[in-house]
Amino acid sequence: MYLASKCSWFNNNCVNMINTQREKPKLLGYKTKMSSIHLLVIMSIFWLSFVVGKSSSNSVCADDNSVDIGLSVPDGVVAPDQHFGGGGPASVESSTTNYLSSTSSSDEYGLEDGDFDDLLGSEQEWEMVSRKGNQFVILPTSMSKQQDTVRPFYVNGFNTYWLMLFAADDSTKGKVSQIFQEASSVGLTVCRTWAFNDGGWRALQKSPGVYDEDIFKALDFVLSEAKKYKIRLVMSLVNNWESYGGKSQYVKWGKEFAGLTNLTSDDDFFTHPTLRTYYKNHTLLNRVNTFTNVTYKNDPTIFAWELMNEARCSSDPSGDTLQAWIQEMAMHVKSIDPNHLLEIGVEGFYGPLTPDRVQLNPNKVAQQVGTDFIRNHQALGIDFASVHMYADSWISPSVSNAHIKFVTSWMKSHIEDAEKKLGGMPVIFSEFGVSVRDSGYNASFRDTLISTVYKTILDSTKKGGSGAGSLLWQIFPEDTEYMNDGYAIVLSKSPATSNIISLHSTRLMLFNSRCSWRCRWVCSKKKNALPSVDVDDQ
Repeated sequence: MYLASKCSWFNNNCVNMINTQREKPKLLGYKTKMSSIHLLVIMSIFWLSFVVGKSSSNSVCADDNSVDIGLSVPDGVVAPDQHFGGGGPASVESSTTNYLSSTSSSDEYGLEDGDFDDLLGSEQEWEMVSRKGNQFVILPTSMSKQQDTVRPFYVNGFNTYWLMLFAADDSTKGKVSQIFQEASSVGLTVCRTWAFNDGGWRALQKSPGVYDEDIFKALDFVLSEAKKYKIRLVMSLVNNWESYGGKSQYVKWGKEFAGLTNLTSDDDFFTHPTLRTYYKNHTLLNRVNTFTNVTYKNDPTIFAWELMNEARCSSDPSGDTLQAWIQEMAMHVKSIDPNHLLEIGVEGFYGPLTPDRVQLNPNKVAQQVGTDFIRNHQALGIDFASVHMYADSWISPSVSNAHIKFVTSWMKSHIEDAEKKLGGMPVIFSEFGVSVRDSGYNASFRDTLISTVYKTILDSTKKGGSGAGSLLWQIFPEDTEYMNDGYAIVLSKSPATSNIISLHSTRLMLFNSRCSWRCRWVCSKKKNALPSVDVDDQ
């Protein structure tokens, strides 16, 4: 943890706090007694936020490359469609102790229940997340006490794709609230989920433009519950894969309802005018939430829209077909909803137009699926880049050090390209994980992988780089393991993993609050930059 050395007493106590907690880790939310040092640190944050914050500049921290927060974490080819919606064996974690009790009064950093709320922002500040350069920010509002405050927003989040499905059944509806409560207790702030289910069982869209109101109300509930726990949602609009309908369902609809018997490939989804119209008519953006009475396109609970989960068009390896679709749909979504962020949902493979980067792909197949990380994200209307990481699916199903090396290289190359070739665009690593079904899997390897991802994000953060966050695939509550695709993490059964997540969350939150939130004394312009205190994790 880093704070300005202008207040050395404050820094020393923060250093002591982190060092002490490193020796005696506890899961966030576990009952602990707040020490006097912890209390002084929290009081100091509030005191300094008012005393010093008033004289700081308007710049956002990451705009100043001199900022160094000194954070580190100990180091420790098939289509990946198996990640979506498949059932699987229960988690191999053996511990059954529930460390996520909702009655916990304080956490490992001495933060009381509600202190995370203060760092996340008050109800008055629940506003849209926007983009400023290579950062996500929450802009000042008329409700803000300081009109000149721009708060950075670094993402530590997770995937739970089935929220709408569970919310549609009274017997499983409570699991939606439970997953948000558990995720919030370890400081996770963004969840990526499916805002689609096309055809089939419990379909949201039963046929083109025809919706099941009960399922729509289930999605309304997901949004309303997310807001209660101050979790924002990335809402994906369609699947590339067949799970939950996908582009293949649109092709079936074209044949059934429009008599398009000449459709021969699922990739006709991208080219046929009728199927493109079906996608455009998907009415999510103008939906009025029945719980909150807020139109989706005006709801700050939505972090971003995603055009398609893992878009691919293998029938055209040149990438021209998919690029045209991305451009058309990005401009269409923005014409309806210019307020929210928009991303594509691609995996981050490099294509033929970037021959100097294709060697970074995990295999040769990746170059032939019609996507190109750089070209795709140059489309007008796209606000940030998305990247997925599945070394166990792309390289080898046996876990090894090669997986860690690939993830590190994959992340660094995309951060670099976002900075240098995409004009300084934020990038989120929106799916990553390792399956319990992989040969040689163990929980320690998973923790090493997660720590590696977090360390790479923090290395970028402290330099003001484009690494804007990550989303684990995926977090499950207890008693939902029958939905497990092998990648699920049950926080209450994974205390070591939960500690890693909560530590990363806290670091990002403290960095965000240090840079703004009335506490922006180190966010001055370069000529006024203060020296830093660097805390190493040894």
